[in-house]
Order: sequence, then C-alpha cells, then structure tokens
Amino acid sequence: MELQPWTYEDDQLVADMNIFTVRRLRGRSGLTGRTGPITRVESSAWVNVVPLTGEGEVVLVRQFRHGTREFTLEVPGGLVESDEDPGVAAVRELLEETGHAGSPPHLLGRVTPNPAFLNNHCYTYLIEECRRVAEPSPEIGEEIEIVLRPLADIPGLIASGEIDHSLVINAFWWFFGPDPARCRPGY
Repeated sequence: MELQPWTYEDDQLVADMNIFTVRRLRGRSGLTGRTGPITRVESSAWVNVVPLTGEGEVVLVRQFRHGTREFTLEVPGGLVESDEDPGVAAVRELLEETGHAGSPPHLLGRVTPNPAFLNNHCYTYLIEECRRVAEPSPEIGEEIEIVLRPLADIPGLIASGEIDHSLVINAFWWFFGPDPARCRPGY
C-alpha cells in the first residue's frame, strides 16, 4: 500500500483569535478511506532573527510568556504580516523589539513548527553588524528586556536550559550548523 494525501470536508471555523484561527474538519484517509475529526490551526508565517553586533554579541530579548507563565530568553521574532516578505518582517521585528538594525537579512533556514496541526513556517534570518538606532517599540502586551550575550555563550545557555524555546534553539542550529563547536570569534 502506498500512502495517499488526505481529503477534507465539513471545514468549519471554530475560533478567530487574531494571531491564529482554529478550524475543525472531517478528514478522509487517502489510503483506507476512513474518516475522523481533524483540528487545524492556521497562522501567518513566523520569523526569528539571530542578530549579531560588530563586537560578537547576540542581541537577545527576555520576556514573560503567557503559555508557560515564565520568563524566556529568546532571539527577536514574530509574525509575518499578510503580503509581507519574511526578510522584511525580520528587519521590522528586530527594530521593534530591540531598537537595533544592521546588515541586510540573510536567510539561514525554514522549518514547519508543528506540521501535525499547524499550517505555517518559521524563517530564521541572520542580521550582522547590529547596533542600536532607535528606542524599542514593542507591541501592546510585550514587555521586553534587551540582553547582550557573547556568541560563544549561546551553546552553554542552551545546554543549561536558560534558552529553552524550541524555535530559538532551532535558529541557533541554523546558525551554527550541526556542530556547535563552530562557535568562535569571527565564526
């Protein structure tokens, strides 16, 4: 037997939560023909930025996250607005959250955050030579502390759990590649 795509019927909007929508569908297996309920969360693409200063520091943000009810240490990032290029969104999010700007964004990679029920992608960009050019202007509900850390500290921050956001860890995987030992001045 060869796997086949599923088909969907009875597509119903359950909730429109501004940053995402929840849909309920009835899915039919292309392999067996069996049907069952499917939940799909639809969201715009997301971006993460690995921002490096000319001095070899990473511009990080510490903020309270309502899902875990904990403070997290992350790279800047957020939603890509409709019809916005992800690279443009990366520049915008870096400036809004940290007041920093730098070189043109360089795409490091793209992942599907959770294809089991999410429809979107998360893009990771590198922006180098970052410097403070403005006051941060976070969105309503965002309270952000800017934290500069040497690039060489990042693998240890991940190993200790101080950085534990999966998409942030993924962003650094794209940056370092499969070998975190590449973390050195001048990378």
